Amino acid sequence: MTYECFDLTIENNVAHIQLNRPKKRNSMIPSFWAQLPQVIEEIDAEAKARVIVISSTGPVFSAGMDLNAFASKGSSDPDEARRNKIRHGAAFYDTALKTQAAFNALEACRLPILVAIQGGCVGGGVDMATACDMRYATADAFFTIFETVIGMTADVGTFPRLVQQIPEGLVRELAYTGRRMGAAEAKSAGLVNQVFDNQEEMLEGVFAIAHEIASKAPLAVYGCKRMINYSKDHTTADTLDYIAIWNASMMQAQEMQEAMQSNIEKRPGDFVELPKRAPNFSFR
Repeated sequence: MTYECFDLTIENNVAHIQLNRPKKRNSMIPSFWAQLPQVIEEIDAEAKARVIVISSTGPVFSAGMDLNAFASKGSSDPDEARRNKIRHGAAFYDTALKTQAAFNALEACRLPILVAIQGGCVGGGVDMATACDMRYATADAFFTIFETVIGMTADVGTFPRLVQQIPEGLVRELAYTGRRMGAAEAKSAGLVNQVFDNQEEMLEGVFAIAHEIASKAPLAVYGCKRMINYSKDHTTADTLDYIAIWNASMMQAQEMQEAMQSNIEKRPGDFVELPKRAPNFSFR
């Protein structure tokens, strides 16, 4: 299947989703919000890969949501304009839920998702980055909660996720001012795992990490993601109990033996892939 806003390749158990609209600064048009969760769900449901890498093209990672594409058409008829204004709130709510679901799919995916960011990561770009498992950046990258600058409050996922990833005071500063946070500051704050000199070096480094993850037992990696996500919203006691239940039902002695044996023999592990999802499975 072809996609309007990105290209998809899968090689050596790593899926690569690459935003491909550099002339439009990889802005997020309506088809982006529909197709991103679709491709994530497809990779996961069919167990097509063990890791996903999201990257971009051009000098800007993403300018965020294309507001013009979502703008309602005006009307010269005063009565129709009044009706449109009344409908606006309910329509906006539905749109917000749709865009939120697109990035919720990244978090709900069983596979680790790594994002490689160059240049500007603005508005919706920050929402997407915070929904990924790990973030990597070029030295010229920067992050902006741009919604404040245009009189909006970010509503696609930045706040509930970012406040768990960097200090709350810094989140408030970035949100209230709309200022840029450069790659070095983002790494110092803990938002970014590593900073690379340029995009070529970044992609090389990110894919090396992705392949290292892909070499591990898929069920073990899935369990790690599930537990880390669970722990963000639960107490330590609840999380420990859930981990014990998870391992009691999911842990496979054969996979542990294969992991240890392959390490001893210095060879790739022969691990069982994650099962395919049930037909018509959807995160939404």
